[in-house]
Amino acid sequence: MEATLTFLGTGTSMGVPTLGCDCAVCTSSDPRNRRTRPSILLEYNSHTVLVDTGPDFHAQALREGLRHVDAVLYTHGHADHVMGFDDLRPLSFRLKGNLPIYADDETARNIERIFEYTFREKDRYPTSAQVELHRIDLTPGSGFDLFHACFRRVPVTHGRQEITGYRFGSAAYLTDMSDIPPESMPLLQNLDVLILDALRHDPHPSHSHLEKSVALVEQLKPRRAYFTHMGHDLDHEATDALLPPHIRLAYDGLKINFEIA
Repeated sequence: MEATLTFLGTGTSMGVPTLGCDCAVCTSSDPRNRRTRPSILLEYNSHTVLVDTGPDFHAQALREGLRHVDAVLYTHGHADHVMGFDDLRPLSFRLKGNLPIYADDETARNIERIFEYTFREKDRYPTSAQVELHRIDLTPGSGFDLFHACFRRVPVTHGRQEITGYRFGSAAYLTDMSDIPPESMPLLQNLDVLILDALRHDPHPSHSHLEKSVALVEQLKPRRAYFTHMGHDLDHEATDALLPPHIRLAYDGLKINFEIA
């Protein structure tokens, strides 16, 4: 079954252009250097699935003409990945039932805390998002089915914490990772598409940098790789020119096709 993946956002937590910065990337006229906070959209089998809803989700959804969502998956609870949650409200109203949300326990607790008014049992606002929060199994490779496709949890290291990456069919999405633990490596074999964090040129304590991400691609050997969660160190055209042909920088609005089941 073929799926289309759209990069809604490919930027770091501060976005690009970064506020107050006059560097060459932040002032670039290349639209690929304008990076909103990271998220992807999957479309397959007449359904739409989101991974993360950052603070730019409203603008991203308008840009892509997004009119419905059937499920949302979260990687972790940091602001650049969850703060667009409330913008799911009008999309949830279009469904007959509740919009299913999937997250590991720590992320689910963060979402419930931040958006307490959505989940309270007493005095709940009638205009709150109509959602149902599902806690996913933390076991590496554990999976759940959505619309005839299996989504498997791929644990990754994000600085001091473990967060959730996902494999779905022949593709995997590993944003905000500083390393891939040994138990996750077997879950990333025989990929068509691997999407990896590549924040900047220099090492960073909680994100992979360009050289390390290239090395991971060469180790895992997917057919194609795309880098995301990028800061203003990486000019799109200049950085792409340094990379092997099977590795590209993603950009906001980029669409790719792959087999999801």
